[in-house]
This record gives sequence, structure tokens and C-alpha cells, in this order.
Amino acid sequence: MSIEDSNTAGFVHGGVVMKMCDEAAGLAAIRHSHRRVVTAGVDRMTFNEPVNLGDLVTFCASVNAVWNTSMEVGVRVEAERPGTGEKRHTSSAYITMVALDEEGRPTQVPPLLVEDETERRREREAQTRRENRLREREQLKRGE
Repeated sequence: MSIEDSNTAGFVHGGVVMKMCDEAAGLAAIRHSHRRVVTAGVDRMTFNEPVNLGDLVTFCASVNAVWNTSMEVGVRVEAERPGTGEKRHTSSAYITMVALDEEGRPTQVPPLLVEDETERRREREAQTRRENRLREREQLKRGE
């Protein structure tokens, strides 16, 4: 990460990390759906440790679950100190992306092929987050 990404304390701005998480999630969603995608929401963004000026940062994104036109993408952020090679898990995000057709309307997403226990766990956890979001939305509509 470079000087324009950081604050006066030498840490990368959280907003820069969030933007790059959104971009990584978008790329994973495009690869899965073979469509243009837009961000529908960020379910969670955690900052475990700061990213330092000069760190090499990796954003690893994977589609965790697919519904009708949307999908949840998990992003894991790791920072590496170039001099030592030490890697740290600095952030995680869960981002909902929606696939779009040629007219810019939401369109069907191909199903997710879940192949191992880690992928099954990620899909279950994504479903729980989705159920919580939908329940909260309904509560807000009812004024609770």
C-alpha cells in the first residue's frame, strides 16, 4: 500500500480497504455469474488489525452462497510485511452482489457447486446472515 492510501499515522484508510474488498467481491461474482454485477449490501466488515504503509495486501474473494439473482461473496484480507514475509489476517467482509442482464435488471445466477465441508459451512453461514437481514427488513417495515 502506498502513501496516498494511508493516514498520517502510517495506516491504510479503512475506506481504501473497503473499496478494494468491494472490487474483489465484484470480480468473484462476475466470474461466477458471467454477468455484470452491482453491490447490493455489505453485511459485515471487520478490521482485525491495521494495514501499514508499505504492506503487500492480498484480497481473497469467494462466492459463499447463491440465491435467485444475488450471491454473497466473502472477502479475506491479508497484509504481508515485505521485509519479513510475515502475513496477518487484517480484515474480512461479506458483500451481497446482484447479477444484471443487458438492460441492467437483476437476472438469474447459476447455482453454486458446493464440493467440501468448508464450502458447505460457508453456505450455511451465508444463509443465516441472509435470514437475519430479511428478518430485520421485515421488522423495520412493521415499525418494530
